[in-house]
Amino acid sequence: MRTRCFHRNSDLQPGCRTGTRTFLFTLILGLLTLGAHAQSLDTAATPAADTLNWRMRHKSKRATLYSAILPGAGQIYNRKYWKAPIVWGGMGLCAYLIADNTRKYERYRDGYVALVDNDPSTVSEFEGANASSVRKVADTYHKWRDQSCIALVAVYVLNVVDATVDAHFVRFDVSPDLSMEVAPATLVAGQGALGLSVALTLR
Repeated sequence: MRTRCFHRNSDLQPGCRTGTRTFLFTLILGLLTLGAHAQSLDTAATPAADTLNWRMRHKSKRATLYSAILPGAGQIYNRKYWKAPIVWGGMGLCAYLIADNTRKYERYRDGYVALVDNDPSTVSEFEGANASSVRKVADTYHKWRDQSCIALVAVYVLNVVDATVDAHFVRFDVSPDLSMEVAPATLVAGQGALGLSVALTLR
């Protein structure tokens, strides 16, 4: 015969998460700051010749494979170092929410079962509470746990897609340097009319 004894009180309100929200906000802010710092270091420290040689050796399939095996590794292979902490933070946040919601779901589920099993040897921490209210809270945490699992899968898939897309654009020159040249040009060859032409060149 099982015996369940709970000693913690509960207000049956799953929405009170001030401490958790503060922690998550601090974590996300720190990851974004770290990512921006890593990006600036990467941009400043990579020589032009080394970058050219690396682009020629780069393989897009490797980026996809690396990110699929270890999330964030594809971004590092693409030299998008600032993206890796964001990937890790997103997956870590989802994993934390899964664990937290699972723990709370099991707590309220066990409390509900102890309320309705008509077994005098089981004592619920929610003794005297409405059983249907306890079940609704348990169902809420169960739903949030499922949503956290979906979010984890989504972050993983986006990690692979991001690494793959970046890898295909490695050899594409997206330099922000532009030059403009203004020169006389013959607009109509047969009539010899003169005009101006404007050319924009990517360097």
